[in-house]
Amino acid sequence: MNPIYEKAAPGVTVRPALPGDAEAVREIRNHAIEHSTALWTDRTLSAAEGADWLAAHLERGSAFVAEAGGEVVGFATYGPWREKEGYRHTVENSVYVREGHHGRGIGSVLLAAVIDAARGAGHHVMVAGIEAGNAASVRLHERYGFEHAGTVREVGIKFGRWLDLTIMRLPLS
Repeated sequence: MNPIYEKAAPGVTVRPALPGDAEAVREIRNHAIEHSTALWTDRTLSAAEGADWLAAHLERGSAFVAEAGGEVVGFATYGPWREKEGYRHTVENSVYVREGHHGRGIGSVLLAAVIDAARGAGHHVMVAGIEAGNAASVRLHERYGFEHAGTVREVGIKFGRWLDLTIMRLPLS
């Protein structure tokens, strides 16, 4: 394991996600959908949809979970930033931590894992699309060297209000 993982979150293990993690990942993801502006959708995933969503990431080797005390307490993925072939060397990350486990460095170790994996897979740039009001996520990405690429105003809506999208980028190669 990369020493940065141990230093950032003692007692937390980061590993590649497995099919058996689908329900825990779905619970964390659905909580974010229902209670935050991290995911700009109102539609939660069923158990089957959650398993299919995770399976797509497992095929690419781009999903990781954090465990503490035998419980999945967070997950992170990366995937294509855009579908057109001109973007094939750019990926976008997502990091989510289970409610009640914030502030323990879990997001940090998960972000480190997806950066390492994407770099190892030969990707050129990693992008993060963050709701502009999510200062904790912006700070997390800054700590790992992401730079602000810009903010696009009022491009999403959730909970009856317009949301701004901050784009951050990290060169991987």
